[in-house]
Amino acid sequence: MAKLFLCVFTILAICSWATATIAESDIKYKDPKQPLGVRIRDLMNRMTLEEKIGQMTQIDSSLATLEVMRNFSIGSLLTTASTPSTQDPPEAWINMVNNFQRESLSSRLGIPLMDVELVKKIGAATALEIRATGINYAFAPCVAVCRDPRWGRCFESFGEDPNIVRAMTEFIPGLQGSIPSDGRLGVPFVSGQEKVASCAKHYVGDGGTTKGINANNTVIDFHGLLSIHMPPYFDAGFVISDFMGIDQLTNPPHANYTSSIQQSIMAGIDMAMIGSNYTEFIDGMTFLVKNNSIPMSRIDDAVRRILRVKFVMGLFENPFTDLSMAKYLGEQDHRDLAREAVRKSLVLLKNGKSVNQPMLPLPKKLTKILVAGTHANDIGYQCGGWTIEWAGKSGNTTSGMQSVFPSFFTYALIIISYMKRTRLLILSSQTTSYAIVVTGEFPYSESAGDSQNLTIPEPGPTTIMNVCVSVKCVVVLISGRPVVIEPYVPIMDALVAAWLPGTEGQGVADVLFGDYGFTGKLANTWFKTVDQLPMNVGDSHYDPLYPLGYGLTIEPTNQD
Repeated sequence: MAKLFLCVFTILAICSWATATIAESDIKYKDPKQPLGVRIRDLMNRMTLEEKIGQMTQIDSSLATLEVMRNFSIGSLLTTASTPSTQDPPEAWINMVNNFQRESLSSRLGIPLMDVELVKKIGAATALEIRATGINYAFAPCVAVCRDPRWGRCFESFGEDPNIVRAMTEFIPGLQGSIPSDGRLGVPFVSGQEKVASCAKHYVGDGGTTKGINANNTVIDFHGLLSIHMPPYFDAGFVISDFMGIDQLTNPPHANYTSSIQQSIMAGIDMAMIGSNYTEFIDGMTFLVKNNSIPMSRIDDAVRRILRVKFVMGLFENPFTDLSMAKYLGEQDHRDLAREAVRKSLVLLKNGKSVNQPMLPLPKKLTKILVAGTHANDIGYQCGGWTIEWAGKSGNTTSGMQSVFPSFFTYALIIISYMKRTRLLILSSQTTSYAIVVTGEFPYSESAGDSQNLTIPEPGPTTIMNVCVSVKCVVVLISGRPVVIEPYVPIMDALVAAWLPGTEGQGVADVLFGDYGFTGKLANTWFKTVDQLPMNVGDSHYDPLYPLGYGLTIEPTNQD
């Protein structure tokens, strides 16, 4: 998804003045007691070609005036973080979505709107948080199988092993609700008003591109494609394009747009994420259908898939979001769940310079401890990309959240000094008992995160060298993927991969000081040098620094 985080879908028909003449009680698609197939057929029989093409079109919500939505029968809106502002309360988002719904329901056919998630519990909590803003459709989870950490979207993946990624798709029933015992796979399912529809992304093979370059070619045989990249996917709903992805079929982009539309729709795209040039897409689609370049059967197939999902979501019966849902946003239970996720995802890669002298857990009765590094007190760095802004940003960007650093104060008798940069710092065991260095990657998203060297940016390496040669230190690495760390491992006393712990950084301290044990294991192979890449478990040249599934285990301690 090349744009932003939220997607609001609306289905509109033609114009409000073209009202239906049949009594509402005789309109089968509005009757929830009718079988799903009957409702879909009845509605499609009432729709014009323009209305069907509208269902297949998604535009930027900033362009969605009532006149545009009605005149072009726009069926879907992509809502970016600018309107309303990401800092606005949930009520503002709910009102925005409900206003779009009201506009859609004033159309001739009154078709409603749907908009745009670690395991099942987090999926369920995410669904509630999404619904708290009026949104009921999520571009999540990412089921890419990341085979090369040089890829800038590797942090969105669950790992390099297709079995791990497939298992983690339990996130989806968390979002949507569990399929009932009498239900069946391959059919869309959303269990109620506290759930959202899920869009698995991005596309088969996206995690296996050459040199990890975003949207590059993936060179693989058919068996590899099926066994590595296909397992997480299951056809259940409809297919939506990437943002302006249709344009990118040609080089330069948009060179032969009509042909690109025809190729995309005939390849199976049901809904196109267009952005601003929606009139060109609609005109092109209309031309192609009327000239038999796209058969009407393909249009009906796409619209049938889209409507089936919306009927299953209950949008015809419950098109609006109740403002009372806003109470779920930032709920304490959800924060506690996120903190638990931080604890369980930490991977202990090194513990002590010898087996008999472990560094962790840290004692709670230290007289002084140094916390150093650019990432220790920066929620923006700890969240990574796709946070507040497209590429993420630095700073404590959201009120009420806690970074790693302040959480250390919860441990009695510890006096903490914090230094963000330690290039010229002179340390000794007389000035501090222990040091915690929190450093790593800066936020990125998509192609901006592609890296052929995977080095930790400065001042991270300098901070590690300066601190760890002078005092006992544990390095907490904040990153979305394995990075070059081997040169620094010998001088560290302990090394923890914390990934992107997000807004509940207290979870790191929970484990460092022994309230909880280390249990996390690597979902990606940790290489020694980038010259080894790509390297995945099972390869003949497999010689990692830390293999897939590695992670030292420590039991919690009962310190006073």
